Amino acid sequence: MRDKIRFVQNGRVRELENVDPTQTVLNFLRYIDAETGTKEGCAEGDCGACTVVLGELKDGDVEYQAVNACIQFLPMLDGKELITVENLKSKDGTLHPVQQAMVEANGSQCGFCTPGFVMSIFAELHGRNSQELSDINNVLAGNLCRCTGYGTIIDAAQSVALQAPADHIHARRALTSALLSELQQDDSLALAQDSRRYYAPKTSSELADLIDQYPDATILAGATDIGLWVTKQHRQLDNIIYVGNVTELKELNDDGEYLNIGAAVTYSHAWKALADLNPDLGEIVRRIASTQIRNSGTIGGNVANGSPIGDMPPPLIALNARLILRSKQGARTIALEDFFIEYGRQDLKTGEFVEAFQLPLKNESAIFKAYKISKRFDQDISALCGAFNLVLDGNIVKDIRICYGGMAGTPHRAAKSEQYLQGKDWTLENVQIAMTAMAEDYTPMSDMRASQDYRMLAAQNLLKKFFIETTDPTTLTRLVGHGRVAHA
Repeated sequence: MRDKIRFVQNGRVRELENVDPTQTVLNFLRYIDAETGTKEGCAEGDCGACTVVLGELKDGDVEYQAVNACIQFLPMLDGKELITVENLKSKDGTLHPVQQAMVEANGSQCGFCTPGFVMSIFAELHGRNSQELSDINNVLAGNLCRCTGYGTIIDAAQSVALQAPADHIHARRALTSALLSELQQDDSLALAQDSRRYYAPKTSSELADLIDQYPDATILAGATDIGLWVTKQHRQLDNIIYVGNVTELKELNDDGEYLNIGAAVTYSHAWKALADLNPDLGEIVRRIASTQIRNSGTIGGNVANGSPIGDMPPPLIALNARLILRSKQGARTIALEDFFIEYGRQDLKTGEFVEAFQLPLKNESAIFKAYKISKRFDQDISALCGAFNLVLDGNIVKDIRICYGGMAGTPHRAAKSEQYLQGKDWTLENVQIAMTAMAEDYTPMSDMRASQDYRMLAAQNLLKKFFIETTDPTTLTRLVGHGRVAHA
């Protein structure tokens, strides 16, 4: 194994050794490299002031994505390209087209958030470069500004979208690809500092061996939760095993029966496949956090941490997804709903890790819908997430699966409601009775996001909303102006 971090920056490979495994990229940039253009606003991945861009080799080309430097650990740069706002200007000091567009649109006032916006727009320029306002809004939803009202920043982003990515970074893309390809040949990474260890295996078997050796290690994927353990809770993580380089865990494929999603596949990389399977799945992904978080966070991490308010488990459970768990002794497959035992406890044996999900391909006779309830439309945690999967025989309920997050200590199906509806006419009268049966399925909690009564009423009304959308689709039940949009 290798004990040095290697990544590309400014067209060359950098090597770092004797690194604190949980030092953030943001603190490295500001306090070691003295590049202070990248700002700290929240240190929890919400405000976007710390946005940098990472380049990774994908299908022989470089894919650029914006991420939050404040919750990315420095060793996670290994094998990637790092681009900061300081790297954008040309050698003669000329502003990058994105920076120039911000100047011309008066897109900055105090300027604190500006570098983060610039980096988000830069990543979009080198990605889809969509001119659609809805896409631009999605790109910028993870960047907060207290001064401009966003209008002028959106103007700058739209003007950039009319351009081709003809900058010095695009000009050296072939060189970057070659350097990243060279880094891919490196051995697995193993760092040590004092009592702390950081491992980045490349294969599932290597991962299984490490977890068998260090069963209490922290399993790290996108750091969208674990990063906060360090930046907010100031926890010391002694042994970290990073799964983002494990080939098998990054696989995404359709085998004709299932959509197979590796546990290290990010939301952004899974978005299109999920949206193609069902538009509501794509919409749920769009409502998860921000572009930066979707570029880092994984579906596997969302499930493995067992949060009762995770957005993906309810729709996956409603669609009867399966979970593949692996250890050094082999693999086992369980229904995803059986993984969640109680709050803070999952069916994960010592030495096991989440390897992949298997999502049944679309059943043309099934009707699937999913809904997220939160105080803000963008960048907010669910008060409630509901998913429904219905199969009718004529107007008789042949099968129905109803699952909610935020209603119990785990994502949990509405068994009593399902049982009542099974075999009955799909009518408003029967749905209303099933709504009252939810009181036997759930005892919701009250917290800062919603009261117990609100959660119960919202859950009942979502079932009614689902009924209306399946029987009278012309009725307006969704917010106008936030329709389905292109995925990443």
